[in-house]
Amino acid sequence: MTVQDESEQTAREEAAGKLFSGPVDFLLSAPQLQFLPDPVVPEIAFCGRSNVGKSSLLNALTGRRAIARASVTPGRTQELNFFDVGRPEEGDPLPLFRLVDMPGYGFAKAPVKVVGRWKTLVKSYLRGRAVLARTLVLVDSRHGLKHTDREMMTMLDEAAASYRVVLTKTDKIKASELEAVANRTADEIRKHVAAYPELHLTSAEKGMGIAALRAAVVSDALGEGWAG
Repeated sequence: MTVQDESEQTAREEAAGKLFSGPVDFLLSAPQLQFLPDPVVPEIAFCGRSNVGKSSLLNALTGRRAIARASVTPGRTQELNFFDVGRPEEGDPLPLFRLVDMPGYGFAKAPVKVVGRWKTLVKSYLRGRAVLARTLVLVDSRHGLKHTDREMMTMLDEAAASYRVVLTKTDKIKASELEAVANRTADEIRKHVAAYPELHLTSAEKGMGIAALRAAVVSDALGEGWAG
């Protein structure tokens, strides 16, 4: 990265931080498609295996302590939770964009029928939501890509729904192990047609990679020229 590139990246991160220091509000929870908000602004969705750290990452990105509730019980999030971010102008009823916290997949502790309804909701949303600008697929760096992650990535590929892969909890493993997991994950990402080529390494607890991911999220929602 050149000095100019670093300067531009720093500017994007600072602008994104300023944006998220403004209004960020919970909008609604949608247990079924008919409860989704009107598709009027861009949306960035967050998905991952149960207990991957979605809530913690959302809290870190938005700079809030509990904008999304973290839980030690896998599968607690059973709905699509929408959060409004920013306002174009004072008094404007619409946000700049929305974040969407999706139900965790994998080893959710719930009845089979309930899990089936979650899957239907998630797939229908990802495949049919016109305002979905990008999906973030969160992967626990301690475990790397699992079968359920690959299923989600393949489903997104087939739906032509662009996504980023984000490694979480990178502070929980040794640097050498993290490098190996990151390399394996990056190699696999290249095989998926809808995957964004850049792999994000993050730690919600330590703040690692949060500013860069925050800037990426805003760019995905508002376009590359949003900070200029």
